Amino acid sequence: MAPSKKATNGRSPLVNQQRQITAFFGKTPSGSSPAPSESPSPSLSKLNPNPRVGPPPSQSPITPSPLNSNRKKPLLLITPNFGASSAEKPASEKKSYGAEVIDRRVRVYWPLDKSWYEGVVKSFDEASGKHLVQYDDAEEESLNLSGEKVEWIEEPVKKKLRRLRRFSVVEDDDEEEEEGDEPDLKELEDDSDDEDWEEKAGNGILEDEDCLEDLELEEEGSGGAEVRKNTSLRKRKGGEGEVVSSKKGKIAGELKSSFSKVSPSGKAENLIEPISRTSTYSVKASDTTKEHSFSLTASLLDSPSMVDTAERFAKREAEKLHFLELDRRDANRRRPGDEKYDHRTLYLPPNFVKNLTGGQMGKFYELFEMDAHVGAKELGLQYMKGDQPHCGFPEKNFTINVEKLARKGYRVLVVEQTETPEQLGIRRKESGSKDKVVKREICAVMTKGTLTEGESFTTNPDASYIIAVTESCQISASEQGIHIFGICAVDVATSKIILGQFRDDADCSSLCCLLSELRPVEIIKPAKLLCTETEKALFRHTRNPLVNELVPFSEFWDADKAISEVTSIYQRLGGHSYSSSENKSTLQQSDSSRENDGRNCLPEVLSNLISEGENGSQALSALGATLFYLRQAFLDESLLRFAKFDLLPCSGLGEIAQKPYMVLDAAAMENLEIFENSRNGESSGTLYAQLNHCATAFGKRLLRTWLARPLYRLKSIKERQDAIAELRGDNQPYALSFRKELSKLPDMERLLARIFAGSEASGRNANKVVLYEDASKKKLQEFISVLRGCEMMTNSCSALGVILENVESTLLRHLLIPGSGIPDVNPILRHFKDAFDWEEAYQSGRIVPREGADLDYDAACQVVKDIESSLKKHLKEQQKLLGDTSICYVTIGKDAYLLEMPESLTQAIPKEFELRSSKKGFVRYWSPVIKDLIGELSRAESEKESKLKSILQRLIERFCENHIKWRQFISTVAELDVLISLSIASDYYEGRSCRPVIASSNPDEVPFLMAKNLGHPVLRSDSLGEGTFVTNDVTLGGSGNSSFILLTGPNMGGKSTLLRQVCMAVILAQMGADVPAESFALNPFDRIFVRMGAKDQIMAGQSTFLTELLETAAMLTSATRSSLVALDELGRGTSTSDGQAIAAAVLEHFVHTVQCRGMFSTHYHRLAVDYKSDPKVSLRHMACQVGKGAGDLEEVIFLYKLTPGACPKSYGVNVARLAGLPDTVLRKAAAMSQEFEGTYGNKLGATHMWEDKASLIIENLIKITATTDYHTLAESKNINLLTSLQSRASLLLQQ
Repeated sequence: MAPSKKATNGRSPLVNQQRQITAFFGKTPSGSSPAPSESPSPSLSKLNPNPRVGPPPSQSPITPSPLNSNRKKPLLLITPNFGASSAEKPASEKKSYGAEVIDRRVRVYWPLDKSWYEGVVKSFDEASGKHLVQYDDAEEESLNLSGEKVEWIEEPVKKKLRRLRRFSVVEDDDEEEEEGDEPDLKELEDDSDDEDWEEKAGNGILEDEDCLEDLELEEEGSGGAEVRKNTSLRKRKGGEGEVVSSKKGKIAGELKSSFSKVSPSGKAENLIEPISRTSTYSVKASDTTKEHSFSLTASLLDSPSMVDTAERFAKREAEKLHFLELDRRDANRRRPGDEKYDHRTLYLPPNFVKNLTGGQMGKFYELFEMDAHVGAKELGLQYMKGDQPHCGFPEKNFTINVEKLARKGYRVLVVEQTETPEQLGIRRKESGSKDKVVKREICAVMTKGTLTEGESFTTNPDASYIIAVTESCQISASEQGIHIFGICAVDVATSKIILGQFRDDADCSSLCCLLSELRPVEIIKPAKLLCTETEKALFRHTRNPLVNELVPFSEFWDADKAISEVTSIYQRLGGHSYSSSENKSTLQQSDSSRENDGRNCLPEVLSNLISEGENGSQALSALGATLFYLRQAFLDESLLRFAKFDLLPCSGLGEIAQKPYMVLDAAAMENLEIFENSRNGESSGTLYAQLNHCATAFGKRLLRTWLARPLYRLKSIKERQDAIAELRGDNQPYALSFRKELSKLPDMERLLARIFAGSEASGRNANKVVLYEDASKKKLQEFISVLRGCEMMTNSCSALGVILENVESTLLRHLLIPGSGIPDVNPILRHFKDAFDWEEAYQSGRIVPREGADLDYDAACQVVKDIESSLKKHLKEQQKLLGDTSICYVTIGKDAYLLEMPESLTQAIPKEFELRSSKKGFVRYWSPVIKDLIGELSRAESEKESKLKSILQRLIERFCENHIKWRQFISTVAELDVLISLSIASDYYEGRSCRPVIASSNPDEVPFLMAKNLGHPVLRSDSLGEGTFVTNDVTLGGSGNSSFILLTGPNMGGKSTLLRQVCMAVILAQMGADVPAESFALNPFDRIFVRMGAKDQIMAGQSTFLTELLETAAMLTSATRSSLVALDELGRGTSTSDGQAIAAAVLEHFVHTVQCRGMFSTHYHRLAVDYKSDPKVSLRHMACQVGKGAGDLEEVIFLYKLTPGACPKSYGVNVARLAGLPDTVLRKAAAMSQEFEGTYGNKLGATHMWEDKASLIIENLIKITATTDYHTLAESKNINLLTSLQSRASLLLQQ
């Protein structure tokens, strides 16, 4: 296509960023605005107005000449399909215009287009007498208005319109091409003359950074019921306004229902289950060689459109898409009422599939029908006017828009072009195909869990896990409702796979703990196989995940199928696989790999699970489901190739003593606000936020893991404590400098995973996918960023390594000594440093390798040099043969290596020489040898260029050969980052901090916890307002001390805060961090149980009291002697008598049966009376001062000090006063409280008095009995004492 009038400004035909600018297909309403032509004009093209007169444009297609590339081409405008118009508008009277018409709107007539175009007069040049007219699409033109046919517009136009450049969509009434006719290749190249936008941007032609141009939005035709039409692309040449080419724009349509494939008959073939319905339409995008398609699916598919578009599309959708609602069926034509109905698939009527068409719009993705509604609602795109919903966005906005949709729960299918127009032409010739559209294929499925890049990845370091869950249940007389869970958790962005199988209780406590820790964004489960409790756990302990139900066995594979598929993948990968586990750095490969079905090629973790038999079958089944799901997203092989396999830490019902970690269940994480606060679910105010001073994203993820799994083994805790301690003091400046350097790093773990995944072409990275050069430039820039990051980490670790002279910590020494924790990567980095110029490559997007960097490229270069050497040798031979040293090589046009010699030597030229050209006094020849060498040189240079283009891929593959070392390097740096973060975290505590003393547990001794002046790890005085945080001494267990604290005190007195701070201090201590206390010592806890606050699970059918008791039940069944229990006001969800009874029974069980350490806060003061004399329970209360306030109401001053003894009251009326209840209500409440206390107090006092008197009588009776001689009892005076005691006992019984 010839150039436009203004070289198109290099801008895309888009309204603005994230707004749709696409053509629609079909007739448009007549009567929009009159056209001067009598004949229908489906497409209006704005041609060069000079000259304004001339013959009408030719209707025969003419191939555009490249010689006209520097001429200005006309702008093309997508306009309504006008019918026969009225007579032409009369031209304005010719008169002279000056500055008085500036800022006035004008309509200018273009004779070649036979159309009027509107604009505004912007300025007037008195010297030339011309006005600068800016048209409504921002194009400008200098005109002599006196010589033009113009009309002045009085009314302002409310909406400015823009014309679409380079092409126009029109209705094509031509007949189909005859059989056997071969179209011109240009006819197959959709938008073959689009300019390079980036090049235009570099020349400063762009008017805005988004390279976007407004497009006139047209009304779609009302003339016919068929909206899907073939389209024609008409290319025009500037000069005389002749039509340069015309072609069919037939686009093959595809409609998908989620992961379903549409057959020609209209039947959807199910591939994998989605969450909801999907419509997929193939479209065209890109310059000359690129096509895209885009599809969305989400639970919001049926949500209503915006109000202003509902009526516009409702009628059409009711007629054309009736099969979505009223006559909905699945792929097997079963209706929703059928028990075998598959909601994941959709039956499409054959006529609907047959008449589908797509759009040909240039470099952007397009959405149609339901997807268009989603794009308009979620992305703010603008609809293309017409009956068919249609919108889109440029490819440059692909990442940000796909991420937005995926984060909102949509499933995005991306269809890319997988064939160039040249390849299409070859295919047509070889197969006789009549296709006029290049091939397209689904190349990616984007969801919450499969995203690997986007804005959120730079701001949110948290992993996005996909978790597959399967289970089997065991019900026996001794163990009721025991679950056996198989888990596979995958973080696609880091290629991390966690596998595990564990036994769980009836309430799925361990599963809940895992879900609370990982917070998966997607769940994969077998359809209709999980029990009710498991389903409830998945619902309660996740945050709106995408749920994928797979059909058991066929999609959710069993262990045997999973093993077979995984083995098959690794056998195909062969030596190119780099997967490893954390404990093994190489694959198990041997000459006997054919044995055991080739399973020796599997990573160690998988081999161990297979060898476990039934004990690993559920985990392998979960892996199989994950693999099936990722296969639909084209991620299975690329993920497994570089996967980092980890075993799930033991968290089931096995022996706690053998576990390396303390268990924090879901209730503990939630009640202690470890990762999420109770206000808005964010991290502010949490223990994680207090400790998070990591400089890297991968360090933050590791810190989260450490916090969720505090250490339990004494040796591990002390090793970490030693490392943290030695990062302070004299070594702290080096640690802070190291941290500062790390802060400059990108997310190396995720970036490495992207590089690894891109090393093998698959999905959108597949070789067959036609991508822009920018895609390879971005890939190169990411690769260079990885190299620079690795170099920076190497230098930083070397700088930190100077502290080794002053370090005794075994952990630090292991991490910092090269070749130990830090792999020796310097030789590898030097190789890549010497291979090419990083900075030049980063800027240019092209690698020019240095000699020795790439053997293939060096070999190709050597071949070129050898041929050039042969040419030089041949020249010398000819000079010697002809006896003239002036003979030389010259290049004329495309002819290179011409032997130029004086004309006088013509007679001596051999007959086999070919005369190519001559000039005065000289002739130029090619010898047969030169011709052969030139052919070889051309092929050698082509091979050299090919090797140069593929060098990035080869360098990345070479980089990936050391995949294990890079993984280990990242892991080491992350651990150093977290250790430094914990070393400086104590600086943010208020008051003193200390290194906890961790003592080994002795079965013969009572476990203990002792804290002196214990502060709060999170709360500080500056967040509390007036006053400072009050520290407290806490003692649990140990020789001569009670293991349980029964805590009473006034409402708001600080009981819950004390419970939380003790639990968090224990977590800090077993993480290896310092604790905000003057001193802190303990025996390690195997688990922390926390029951705190009042909340319900209404959606799970659980009341507040039931939720409270479910958490308590988990404590009673799972707590051990080494556990820490924190119970806050148990029993308040029911009547006083029932609540007090339950609280007493639970406390009794923990104190005398479990014999663990714990704290029990309560407002049931009777419990304090019951345990007043129990040596295993210590009565404590939060101190306060009580005085008289306004209206003789009690006014309580909270002292927040843990004090021996029980508190007599809870002072609830005081809290009512603080809450602002009316004085009348307060006084009434105070009076009723005194009345209740009086009644209860009198009864309680009388009971106590009766018990005291009875005790005194029994005591005296015992004394008399012990001192009396029964042989002389009748004569003794003691008989009188017995008579007196009898009388007193009778009176007491009467009372």
